Amino acid sequence: MQEVLKLIQDRQSARALFDSKRPIAQQNLRQILEAARWSPTAHNMQNFEIIVVDDKKLLEALGNIKYTISETFIKENYQQLSFSEEELLRKKVGLLGTMFPSALRTPDVKPDNTTNEKMISFLERPIRTSPVMLIVVYDPNRRAPASEGDFLGIMSLGCVMENMWLMAHSLGIGFHVLSALSADEVQKEIKSLFNIPINLKIAFTCRLGYPLPTPTKYLRVRRDVKDFTYYNRFGNRVSD
Repeated sequence: MQEVLKLIQDRQSARALFDSKRPIAQQNLRQILEAARWSPTAHNMQNFEIIVVDDKKLLEALGNIKYTISETFIKENYQQLSFSEEELLRKKVGLLGTMFPSALRTPDVKPDNTTNEKMISFLERPIRTSPVMLIVVYDPNRRAPASEGDFLGIMSLGCVMENMWLMAHSLGIGFHVLSALSADEVQKEIKSLFNIPINLKIAFTCRLGYPLPTPTKYLRVRRDVKDFTYYNRFGNRVSD
């Protein structure tokens, strides 16, 4: 059991560039997809399809897709950032701001062409150098019974993501979710590029590969169990 917990604790988002010359073995990719297959889903809906992208020309085209960064994203992203390790350790939630381009860690910046170009360049090279990308899609018209907004279906997609992530990590393979590629404005281009049916929606995209060595190590934080746990009623904490 401790091995499972250690795997969960060590899992992280692999934001570094991947080694483009080191492919992912088919048996390892199959294990990651097998982990997705056995994900828990509401009413066993299995509400997902996965497109495996390993064609270099398609990865290049995916990296070339243009999109815009909303002012809302910049402001809300800024609210999650800390600007020193001391601040991050105190908050116990969020991310270290230095991992983002300057345009995404300045609250009053209004998105313009320069901002968009910086964000695109921030993502396009990692996409192009990834040996494999996965595009996970679902049909929003199929929902779990009596699940307003298909909340249970969305939770199920999260389980698919976590299962694949943990399996990839156990195999020494980096896993990085790219939420920007799920934005409504880029979905039309991605659907056209990969022949995705119009009734399907992109849940998330992720890149897989072997991270290149980097001198930068970002601090990871979590709240203590006592910070989010209550007993028998909300607000009733039990001291250590």
